[in-house]
Amino acid sequence: MRAVIVAIGVAFLVSLFCTPIAIKVFTRLKAGQPIRAEGPQMHQGKKGTPTMGGVVFILATVIAYVAGHLALTTLPDAQIAQVEPTITALVLLGLMVFAGAVGFIDDFLKVRKRHSGGLSARGKLLGQILVGAVFGVVALWFPSTMTDATGAETNTETVGSTTLSFIRDIPALDVTKIGAVIIFIFVVMAATNGVNLTDGLDGLATGASVMVLGAYAVIAFWQYRHWCADPAYTANPNNYCYTVRDPLEIALIAGAAAGACVGFLWWNTSPARIFMGDTGALGLGGLIAGMAMSTRTILLLPIIGGLFVIITMSVVIQIISFKTTGKRVFRMSPLQHHFELAGWSEVNIVVRFWIIAGIGVAIALGLFYSDFLANMG
Repeated sequence: MRAVIVAIGVAFLVSLFCTPIAIKVFTRLKAGQPIRAEGPQMHQGKKGTPTMGGVVFILATVIAYVAGHLALTTLPDAQIAQVEPTITALVLLGLMVFAGAVGFIDDFLKVRKRHSGGLSARGKLLGQILVGAVFGVVALWFPSTMTDATGAETNTETVGSTTLSFIRDIPALDVTKIGAVIIFIFVVMAATNGVNLTDGLDGLATGASVMVLGAYAVIAFWQYRHWCADPAYTANPNNYCYTVRDPLEIALIAGAAAGACVGFLWWNTSPARIFMGDTGALGLGGLIAGMAMSTRTILLLPIIGGLFVIITMSVVIQIISFKTTGKRVFRMSPLQHHFELAGWSEVNIVVRFWIIAGIGVAIALGLFYSDFLANMG
């Protein structure tokens, strides 16, 4: 727990105090956010606000991960099985950094062209597929070689699983390694685009991401406290344990990312002084996808990230309706813009959407804990 708290604190402070520096740097570089002409007219006043702020909280998360590991070295020997950096961290941080890099290219092109059209849809899609494929392969083909104090292997799990999962792996739904990678690519695409579509109002995607990442920190730490690789815990055959890899790493990174987003939210809330841009949205989406895979909760993700699903579906419904009937279901999509045009204030929309995000997270955590209680009984 100490390492997780240290990581959260360091990430929060780095993000809180480095974001104003980023604001000044991006303003000086004229890296302002172009605003779509066809978007809500009230957004035109945001034109020129510095973008690419995701660079700050991605960097803060990486720094906090290192700080968390330094804190781990102070723990008793029996508790430091995960002091050395792991493949799990490589996968999770790699997803965040490289998905964020795809978004950075998109943001850079927007700023350079002074136009809201950056990287082409095909280019962005290919980038997401490549990132998902590379880290999906790493997650499925590199098992752990962790050892306990006696030198015996304590956990030979891979980061991902070949079976679909809800609260845990569902053995009957084995999709093979290739199938698992394909599914993970889809999850990366869904999560990155979901966060990106939600990032339309000041603080909306940032606040929702804090809740989702916080939920994954809780799930991963609970798995760590009830881990099948912990001989002290599994000594009692009645104890229910989780077959995952490096849950403390997952909790540390999820907590660090959540803390970094809270620090960034200080400056990103209405009226935003900086936007996360596609850099931040795609980086967060990639990390959230990795969290679902590494905690073996792939099918729980649509509930944890319920707000992202709702907003994404509003876009899908709008497109299908317009192409098939020529009519629009919403005044504008994504959904948050529909309510803007209906006369809701930006702050009202953000707070109410945060409530929806919180409800999804609460339901997911309730299902997770209920499953634990059922198995312990």
